[in-house]
Parts: sequence; C-alpha cells; structure tokens
Amino acid sequence: MLFLFANMLNIAVMLNEKKERIIMGIDPGTAVMGYGVILEKGNKTELISLGVVKMTHLEDPFLKLQRIFEKTVVLIDQYKPDVLAIEAPFYGKNIQVLLKLGRAQGIAIAAALSRNISVTEYSPRKIKQSITGSGNATKEQVAAMLQRLLNFKETPEFLDATDGLAVAVCHSFQKITSGGKSKTYSGWESFVSDNKTKVKGIVVKAKK
Repeated sequence: MLFLFANMLNIAVMLNEKKERIIMGIDPGTAVMGYGVILEKGNKTELISLGVVKMTHLEDPFLKLQRIFEKTVVLIDQYKPDVLAIEAPFYGKNIQVLLKLGRAQGIAIAAALSRNISVTEYSPRKIKQSITGSGNATKEQVAAMLQRLLNFKETPEFLDATDGLAVAVCHSFQKITSGGKSKTYSGWESFVSDNKTKVKGIVVKAKK
C-alpha cells in the first residue's frame, strides 16, 4: 500500500513538472503599453514575445482606451495565455496621471476578462523586487536582469516592453501564494466591485 502511494506521488510530481502555462504581462500606459509573453514549463521559463502598443498618434483619450482594449484582445487571441498579470498604477504619481493609468489598467483587465482570462495585479515595487531583488531598481536594471534570466540579447526600443515582460516573470515566480501585494480577479463583476473609481464613466462593449 505504501509502495502504491509512493508511485502515485511520483506520478503526480512528474505531471506537475510537465505542466505548461502561458503568462502574459502588461505594463499599462496611455501613450505606450508594454507587454511580454512567457511559457512556463515546470521550473523552466521561455520567452515567447515582447513588444509595445503605441497610442502616441491618438489625441482623444477614449480612442486610446479603445485601442488598448482592442489590441489586448488581439494579443490574447494570438498567444492564448492562461493568465494575465498586470502592473498596478504607482500611487506616488500626480493624481491626473494616476487616473489615466488607472483607466488604462482597467481597460486592459476588461479585455482579459472578456476572454475569460484570470487577472492578477502586482505593485511596481513587488515586480522590481521579484526580478532584481530590489524594489528600487531602475527600468534599465530590470531589463538587464530579464535578458540574463530569459537569455535574449535584443534591446527593445521602449523599456515599456521589458516592464511588461517583468510583470509576467514576476507572476511566474509566485508559484506559492506568499501574501504579497497582489490581487486576483475571477470575473468582470469582482473587478468592478473592487475598482469603482477606475471604471466610472467607462463602458466597454466586447465583440462576441
């Protein structure tokens, strides 16, 4: 009986090691949104893609939000992530900047939830600390560490891309819930109830 239990335990461990999941990370912004996609295979992590979505050519703030929603949906449909990790707005910023970032984040979350993708939120400090060991690391230090961790040499045009990738890698590191400052939303209703100020006045129509 003990031998059978040991075999079942070994099989469970092997299956767990073989399990794969795709994680998408997003660094929200109203001018440039960074994103990164990784493949987690057991204890190994591989880079799939990273890049940015630009809104600099748009002046209307609501058209920017529309582009964020549509491009996030396109990225989700293309890479089919199992989960989306997103950076929370930095509360030390100017209140107007914070409001804009909050709306951008809310729209990206809405896009993920419209595709039934679970979302987890991380503070900027938590992300930097997970990647570099320091919550005060610069964007350049985060990018350099990611290049070493994921073994890529290309330097993105915008550091927003590596910031988005950092969120995905940060989520990959949280295999065991540690009680850190992160928030998971299982659906649009739970997000709205917890973030009423972010979605006030915003109506998102998801295409069916």
